[in-house]
Amino acid sequence: MDYLWAFIVGGLICVVAELLLCYTKLTAARILTIYVVAGVFLTAIGLYKPLVDFAGCGATTPLTGFGYALAEGVKKAVDERGIFGALTGGLTATSGGIAAALTFAFLAALAFKGKPK
Repeated sequence: MDYLWAFIVGGLICVVAELLLCYTKLTAARILTIYVVAGVFLTAIGLYKPLVDFAGCGATTPLTGFGYALAEGVKKAVDERGIFGALTGGLTATSGGIAAALTFAFLAALAFKGKPK
């Protein structure tokens, strides 16, 4: 059942993004930003943690999960280092994902030639 709930929750998050793309004038970049900020906001008010506990990777894999990881990293760093942790906690918590994204983007740029639209 865990896999089913992860699939359903993750799928619903993606469906909302697709609906926003199809039926609004929002660009993909704006929707991505909205999702990250929504993940941070929902974590800050305590609503995203129960969703992560329920759906697991279905809630942490989409971009709202990246916002969740940022907020949790900041919260942990502030508890450990005080207010200065707010400056480093988010990057520390998400550094693996950021490094992977940069590495794979670089490899894709080497492997493929881009075309202007």
